[in-house]
Amino acid sequence: MTNKNAYAQSGVDVEAGYEVVERIKKHVARTERAGVMGALGGFGGMFDLSKTGVKEPVLISGTDGVGTKLMLAIKYDKHDTIGQDCVAMCVNDIIAAGAEPLYFLDYVATGKNEPAKLEQVVAGVAEGCVQAGAALIGGETAEMPGMYGEDDYDLAGFAVGIAEKSQIIDGSKVAEGDVLLGLASSGIHSNGYSLVRRVFADYTGDEVLPELEGKKLKDVLLEPTRIYVKAALPLIKEELVNGIAHITGGGFIE
Repeated sequence: MTNKNAYAQSGVDVEAGYEVVERIKKHVARTERAGVMGALGGFGGMFDLSKTGVKEPVLISGTDGVGTKLMLAIKYDKHDTIGQDCVAMCVNDIIAAGAEPLYFLDYVATGKNEPAKLEQVVAGVAEGCVQAGAALIGGETAEMPGMYGEDDYDLAGFAVGIAEKSQIIDGSKVAEGDVLLGLASSGIHSNGYSLVRRVFADYTGDEVLPELEGKKLKDVLLEPTRIYVKAALPLIKEELVNGIAHITGGGFIE
């Protein structure tokens, strides 16, 4: 028995892993931006900070996942937008500190590599990166039979951004008389889905409820999280913003 056959009998499909890499290359290419060095598939993603033009650079990083919203993506077999949620949860955090997103890395863990499904997930990640202006410079797909069910997967992401030291937003400049602006969400975003799943546990997802303006329930529940980078970044660079709160888990209080 060859090592490859032994690995396959243990539940790990190496060839499927190679196929995933080939499938996602075109999506990764969409996210290219100045500063990216090297090609997809290296041991580490590289980025040249000198291409940013920032005089006193401070790197700001964030990591997050999408919680149990993933369970609805799996339930409804719709995987093309959940990656955007992952990017949004990360870049919306770092933009709140004044950072321009530079690059992003993703991590997908699954019980069974299904190339077509994982391509959809990464396509969503790439779309999120395009909206955020971040390059997708690396990632990991881990096939772990026994850890996850064959249809299950988990998704996490890691964003790194840059800010001028003088433009970091930490709330210290917030003062009486400042104007408070609220930017609308695209829907539920990626928090509170344990409650959402409980409320709609007996629904198939194909229902068109009167309140949903003709949309199917599953499409509303899986509406991707809005990415606020393009709305906020120009104001940040003009130093017009004294504080930003990314409203997620815990709501306004946190």
